[in-house]
Amino acid sequence: MPTLVPRKGTMAQRTLALQMMLLGLLTRGEAVSMEATVKLGRKTIKEGQQVYRAHFGLRGRRGERAKTKVIHKTAYFGSVEIGTPKQTFQVVFDSGSGNLLVPASDCNSEACMAHARYNQTESSSMHRVHCDGVQDSGDAQDEVSILFGTGEVWGRCIHDQICLGPVCYPGSFIAATYETKSPFMSFNFDGVLGLALPSMSQGSMFNTMERLKETQRLHQTLYSVFLSSSESEVEISEITFGSIKTSHMASELHWVPVSRDTGYWEVRIADITIDDHPQELCANCHVAVDTGTSELAGPSDVIDELAERLHVLTDCSNYQQLPRLGFLIGERILNLEPHDYVDKSAEGCQVSLMPLNVPPPKGPLFVFGIPFMEKFYTVYDNVNKQVGFAVAKHVGDSPGHAAAVMSQLSASVKNSSWNREGHRHEDGDAPPPWAERGKKWLRHLFVQHLKPAEPM
Repeated sequence: MPTLVPRKGTMAQRTLALQMMLLGLLTRGEAVSMEATVKLGRKTIKEGQQVYRAHFGLRGRRGERAKTKVIHKTAYFGSVEIGTPKQTFQVVFDSGSGNLLVPASDCNSEACMAHARYNQTESSSMHRVHCDGVQDSGDAQDEVSILFGTGEVWGRCIHDQICLGPVCYPGSFIAATYETKSPFMSFNFDGVLGLALPSMSQGSMFNTMERLKETQRLHQTLYSVFLSSSESEVEISEITFGSIKTSHMASELHWVPVSRDTGYWEVRIADITIDDHPQELCANCHVAVDTGTSELAGPSDVIDELAERLHVLTDCSNYQQLPRLGFLIGERILNLEPHDYVDKSAEGCQVSLMPLNVPPPKGPLFVFGIPFMEKFYTVYDNVNKQVGFAVAKHVGDSPGHAAAVMSQLSASVKNSSWNREGHRHEDGDAPPPWAERGKKWLRHLFVQHLKPAEPM
């Protein structure tokens, strides 16, 4: 989640009468119920390139700003149009942040100059708004400072017409007046369209799904994401607003309620499994399903223990015998296969989950990023506050693939002393063997969550 800090700026304001007239024009007329599908392009940074990690929803401690080698480094992005007449931008559709952000035409930093920039003077439907989300008649001269992972953005707040394919709505967004070179200069896309729940946005006018719900533009107030598992043109990655496409599903949808009011699409993990066997590693963990994160991440001690139990040899000699790694979520096990959780390269093999230590009460927290999204078709229901998971249907999947990827606990495990809270004590009340390690883990949980965070 980006952190937003008020700043002062100078900008001539349109009159109140003109603002109200434009707002009336944008909202006038009967609501039309429809859907919109946006095709997504894919960019993968190749192994060996030096890049900056950029997690739009979450970040680690401030010291983690050094360049690092990342193999699972992929972004998916598509088009959004803003203004009258329409100006087109390529954005990441990010379930882990809450606002739309694009560069402004008067942003002269190197990162902005390398991308398409929004020109507010060329849009007849534009007016300035306050960055605290309040829509009133006062001067809207304030700006915000936004922390995004390893970078920072300043921007003013604008209200204008926003279009996702054929679906348009009046909404507010941030037009960046400054962007740091790292990491924004290296991005193939111009900005970010946040699709998190409303509490993560500046206000309801900034939240895309809230605006679509209020204007009744969609069949259903939800969106769904399908990401291709290959570079081939055979499969087209896409995000669909307003409907669920069963053609992308190899299984039924498994619905899970959002577990906490953090703004993330966050659900509870009952336990972690290896080849469908519970490991008693994460009795009260949560996971944020984040389309804007390129990796899988989790608590460092849990990941360290998993690495031991998975026994991934650095020379890759046992790669073909590695087990499935699963997450027990709402009585279903969502499994990852070795190619999903192992970085295999000329240098060898290693578990690719990134350490991310978020202290209680918000942690322990996992993040399911792109490798998970390529495995599962996901649906985000704003009305019922739930996330749907189905095994993604990919070209070339073998028969029985879906049943192995999304499985159930065996009857013998369900009937054992293991319960749905993820606890099992077969020897009376003796604590599980990882409890002492857990105490050490808690002593070292000093990494802060991105919201709130002091300005840099």
